Amino acid sequence: MIDVLLKTIPFFAILGLGYVAARTKFFPEIATQFLTKFVFYFALPAMIIRFSANLSFGDLLNFPFIGAYLTASFFIYFLATVIAILRRRSIAEAAVEAQCACIGNVGFLGIPMLALLMGKEAVLWVMLILAMDLLVFGSLIVVLIVGSRDGRMSLGVLNAVGLGLIKNPMIMAMVVGLIWSSTDKAFPVPFAEFFDILGAAATPGALFVIGASLAANSVERFRVAGWLAFCKVILHPAAVAATSLFIFPVAAYPAAVMIASAALPVAGNIFILATHYGVAPMRVSASIFLSTVTSVITISVVIALVTGLYS
Repeated sequence: MIDVLLKTIPFFAILGLGYVAARTKFFPEIATQFLTKFVFYFALPAMIIRFSANLSFGDLLNFPFIGAYLTASFFIYFLATVIAILRRRSIAEAAVEAQCACIGNVGFLGIPMLALLMGKEAVLWVMLILAMDLLVFGSLIVVLIVGSRDGRMSLGVLNAVGLGLIKNPMIMAMVVGLIWSSTDKAFPVPFAEFFDILGAAATPGALFVIGASLAANSVERFRVAGWLAFCKVILHPAAVAATSLFIFPVAAYPAAVMIASAALPVAGNIFILATHYGVAPMRVSASIFLSTVTSVITISVVIALVTGLYS
């Protein structure tokens, strides 16, 4: 485990650098916003296009993998929702808390980190998880928040969900890469080098942005946030391990990647949604902070454990 911890230290060191830079105001909040846009709209999509261009749509249709991940994630989602309702929280708040409990920072942290720590083959499975998170849970939170406010479902809500997915650059990057893959042709050298150079900025850029974002967001409600962080970095990977190893016939390596992905801290885009809809943004911010800090140890432990499944 010490070897894995040493490999993860550079990742969290870059994250810490971003935190210090933003905390000391050397890197102002507006700079964080623009760097986030660069990573989200340019660097990460370039990395995803480059990887997905070597895949096929059939590679993504792994039903045991999909079943194991969704079963475990919905179990944690349901658990967090029940606890929120027992605390007399609204449907909108329960939806946000449930999202924190089972949706990790797969795009900004998972793809670059797990590709380096577990091999480039991990990207296929991480992207499949990202697609499920965005298509299933990303749609569900919008439906629950907007639907609970309107008191009913409407065509406008569904249109907003569909438009949001179409505008998501990571989803579109997957689509572009898979379309190119279907042609059975390699990228022309200038295009391949363009995506390689631009995509190389995704790892340091994403890590720096995560750290800077943690410094920019004030945190409170640590008691609830501690519960949500516990769900995300402990209960979620445990549930995924149970479904992928004992319930669904998932091969060893994909199962290991799935468990490691489930151990990632709470996704930063949940804070953006919570702020946009005005639903418990500080609670989300605190859960992101606590889960990210604790994941320095938990991710190392989980990766060290799952490596034994396929090595």
